[in-house]
Amino acid sequence: MPATRLNAWGASWPMLGAAVLSGCAMQQGAAPVKAPAAGADPVQVYAAGSLRDALTEIARDHEARTGQKVVLTFAASGLLRERIEQGAPAQVFASADTKHPQRLANQGQWQAPVIFTRNTLCALAQSAVAQSAVAVTPDTLLSTILQPQVRLGISTPKVDPAGDYAWALFQKAEALQPGATARLEAKALQLTGGANSAQAPAGRNTYAWVMEQNRADVFLTYCTNAVAARAEVPSLQVVAVPEALQVGAAYGLTVRAGAPAQAQAFAQAVLQPPAQAVLRRLGFAAP
Repeated sequence: MPATRLNAWGASWPMLGAAVLSGCAMQQGAAPVKAPAAGADPVQVYAAGSLRDALTEIARDHEARTGQKVVLTFAASGLLRERIEQGAPAQVFASADTKHPQRLANQGQWQAPVIFTRNTLCALAQSAVAQSAVAVTPDTLLSTILQPQVRLGISTPKVDPAGDYAWALFQKAEALQPGATARLEAKALQLTGGANSAQAPAGRNTYAWVMEQNRADVFLTYCTNAVAARAEVPSLQVVAVPEALQVGAAYGLTVRAGAPAQAQAFAQAVLQPPAQAVLRRLGFAAP
């Protein structure tokens, strides 16, 4: 079953196609579902790296409210899905796409995913590029990244959804400039999200670190990542991707079949207004 636009799950997380959520617990003013008593074992949550700040805050709030411990593991969504398939003990999986959680659901051990938030792509540019003779703007972004001398960074497709979204942007570029897709695919540097990608030091924003190391002139990533990188390295510039090239990112949430009630409760909490407000504040969009 394909991912469904989010509202809420019941306690048993029934198949989502059977209900439209406008009348469910996510409706404005509806009472939240009461969490079960805290269990002795922590809830194991695997989540896309772009959710680090948001889910860290959401998990901290959930622990304070319920007493239930939550252990968060962050990485590229595709790498997490591979670990889960190899036996990793995840109970909740929050992916930066719907494809990876849907693949788990298709195998029969996970519930059908729902979309719980959204993101968009931005370009993160070095100051030298942003202040060049032809400054990079939404209108000049495509011509800038097509320039042979401009090093274009992306995440690794197939294992990191951000890379897949960049690849989709390359496909859309073909309609604006014939031949653009092949040129962009040939030049793109897959710098993050892969199993062998260089890792930023602990506590550093991956994209701020990559750009600070001067490994790319322009990097295509989620807008939430780009804004966080600029907060760490103020000389970086965040450039909006124009509508003609924009690719929306839908984030899917799923729970392992038969997971403890505490795991279901945490997933439910992610759908509730307080957690959704955290996501909005950090730049994510409504599901």
